[in-house]
Amino acid sequence: MSDVAVIGGGLVGSAVAWGLARAGAKVTVLDEGDDAFRASRGNFGLVWVQGKGDGMHEYAAWSRRSAEVWPDLAAAIAAEEGVDVGLRQPGGIEACLDEEEYAEAELSLKRMHNQPGVGANDVRMISAAEARDLEPALSPDIAGASFCPHDGHVSPLYLLRGLHAGLARHKVDHRLDHKVERISPSGEGFALETARGTVNADKVVLAAGLGNGRLAPMVGLDVPTAPDRGQILVTQRMPKLFSHPIGRLRQTEEGSVMIGASHARVGYSTDLDIATSARLADRARRLVPALGKARIVRTWSALRIMSPDGFPIYAESETCPGAFVVTCHSGVTLAGAHALELAPTILDGSFSERFDPFHFRRFAT
Repeated sequence: MSDVAVIGGGLVGSAVAWGLARAGAKVTVLDEGDDAFRASRGNFGLVWVQGKGDGMHEYAAWSRRSAEVWPDLAAAIAAEEGVDVGLRQPGGIEACLDEEEYAEAELSLKRMHNQPGVGANDVRMISAAEARDLEPALSPDIAGASFCPHDGHVSPLYLLRGLHAGLARHKVDHRLDHKVERISPSGEGFALETARGTVNADKVVLAAGLGNGRLAPMVGLDVPTAPDRGQILVTQRMPKLFSHPIGRLRQTEEGSVMIGASHARVGYSTDLDIATSARLADRARRLVPALGKARIVRTWSALRIMSPDGFPIYAESETCPGAFVVTCHSGVTLAGAHALELAPTILDGSFSERFDPFHFRRFAT
């Protein structure tokens, strides 16, 4: 019998499970495996604050808080698991190709400033000259940019490796290829039925991404999410071009440049769209002209988990207390907060009060 069963072994589920185990809970992770629609291995890798929460000030504050505790998570994974996740937080630049993009960014920033309690997380609009002072590789034709000092990036693959290493060290029962078919509440907790047997736990956390929609009604939860396909291009390894993440561009520690990210509502298709790839490549070249000579060596698509308003859904079931859902499309940005701040609230009983603004009841109004 586990204290908590976490359904989902991607970045969200692993971060929550790591935090629960580190807090002393006996944890089982039920991981469907690589056949699942998993965003974790297709992630761009940004720890991104600017623009997050336009329309929900609680999400703006939560994103900022996660960026603040991210160094603690990275340090803990390095010290305890021996994995360097490659966290770098030099600030982030969102460059605007023309005056229309600049005006849209400025308007969003004004809306953020008017939201109560958080402002715009120190984001400011900067001139084209200031943007090029920060990153000389930027095109002289950009109209300007927004800059946030809290932004950064990590390697999502090393992050997932580090979290999984921590699960093993904390003796978490991590069961691969255990797709959950049914959850049955009982007087002593929950029985989770898989093709490989039944697992019992006092509490259950649904962190299965797009799979939450199927599982949630079994425990009185409602998780209205849909897949959103994004594509990423990766260049050959190159000499250092820039050190700040530039919105949809980031250069990895190995020297390759990741180019993203698109949005498409095409159901569960992960097929690549060549026209989208061409648009991504063209924008990258216009932002950083030196990329015009770079070879594309890899490309892929993955599915984000998007709620109707784009913000996370955190809730405990009212009809089946002890059943929680934790889902979002920002599994990297929010990993710090999920592991270090959200996970302990599942154990100490403060979850529902702290995360009430993220409850799915907001969609009813």
